[in-house]
Amino acid sequence: QVQLVESGGGLVQPGGSLRLSCAASGRSVNFGTMGWYRQAPGKGRELVATVTGGGTTNYADFVNGRFGVSRDNAKNAVYLQMNTPKPEDTAVYYCNALVLHTGGPWRTYWGQGTQVTVST
Repeated sequence: QVQLVESGGGLVQPGGSLRLSCAASGRSVNFGTMGWYRQAPGKGRELVATVTGGGTTNYADFVNGRFGVSRDNAKNAVYLQMNTPKPEDTAVYYCNALVLHTGGPWRTYWGQGTQVTVST
């Protein structure tokens, strides 16, 4: 079974910084692309950033250089460094991973989500 556990959310002031972490665990699996999505109240879930096992990153347009996604393959962990967040970045942030089970198909897994609130 694969589990994704996020941490690091909370209250941050506009212009501050926050780092989200996601620790992934599972037996007899390989982790492919990992990343972060978010869902604000009344809105659908949207992509924030992803990173492949080889380190190739992809960002949503609204990130505009403010956030950085990275991973530690040895720890099966992915991180999101949020710099100069804005109030509109307030949302529940979800960790996401594409996982290959031994002898099986690729499957997508989600963490439970961590709340990020950007406010004074």
